[in-house]
Amino acid sequence: MAVHPNQALFGGEKPFPVIPACEHFAGSEKLILKALSLQNPATPNGVGPVFDITCDCEDGAASGQEQAHAEMIVRILNSEANQYNMAGARIHDYTHPHWKKDIDILVGGAGEVLSYITIPKCTDIAQAREMISYIQHVAKQHGITREIPVHILIETHGALRQVHDIAQLPWLQVLDFGLMDFVSAHHGAIPATAMRSPGQFDHRLLARAKTEVVSAALANGVVPAHNVTLDLKNVEVTYSDAFRARNEFGFMRMWSIYPTQIQAIVDAMKPNFDEVTDAANILLAAQAADWGPIQYAGELHDRATYRYFWEVLQKAKQTGVTMPEDAEHAFF
Repeated sequence: MAVHPNQALFGGEKPFPVIPACEHFAGSEKLILKALSLQNPATPNGVGPVFDITCDCEDGAASGQEQAHAEMIVRILNSEANQYNMAGARIHDYTHPHWKKDIDILVGGAGEVLSYITIPKCTDIAQAREMISYIQHVAKQHGITREIPVHILIETHGALRQVHDIAQLPWLQVLDFGLMDFVSAHHGAIPATAMRSPGQFDHRLLARAKTEVVSAALANGVVPAHNVTLDLKNVEVTYSDAFRARNEFGFMRMWSIYPTQIQAIVDAMKPNFDEVTDAANILLAAQAADWGPIQYAGELHDRATYRYFWEVLQKAKQTGVTMPEDAEHAFF
């Protein structure tokens, strides 16, 4: 019987998370429902289930309406509109009096379908650790046995200083870089132009910060996610930002804040079609050889390269890249 790559290549090891390359933020009920409809390729302008949706409590909830906003998110996540279960939520930060209530409502009401919880604006690892511990506590209270993935925003000096320790926290799936808050924290030392390209990539303080976030994430089996593009409607700018983030810095995911940005990010982050074809052929040959070494196109391949190409195929699946039918059938 053919052995699947996950069993052959990661025995006892936790595979690297393979999640959508785009994370789309939506704050209101109308925008969340719109985003969910875009995950369905059969709807007008639908791009398919190739992106996650972050339902935003932090910036989405009006002051005094925090509970109603979180309850609205729970209602939508439990509805038929959430047909792919590819939606998470960003809660309020540690200094906000409602962050625990956010978790109570979201985990208690939608813990089985919540894709992830995003934690913003931590200034110290102790805050992140306490918030994750509370998520775990509430999950246990409600009999939820799954690990709810946690995403942490690195957007303060304190978080960046401790980013390698933060990346080792339990249940962590993603480290997000928060550009605008990070620039603001520099009190004018970084100009506002650096919130856009090319400054966001070329300014040395920002390049250093992004490099540290990616390095910490990848060293700990966590996905690094890039910040938003402020230009909402120019898809070429979004594509260029996502392409630079992926190929120059190693980010493997990026935020979207406008529907037209979604496909541009997915296209910039998706693997090359020729590499997908090679990956499929190599893995099919490896599976036939019971995962021993093989030759392909005059080159030697073994388990080290098999792991790489298996991740290529998984990313291709997540981003909608067509792969050979025999590989689709064998591995998915």
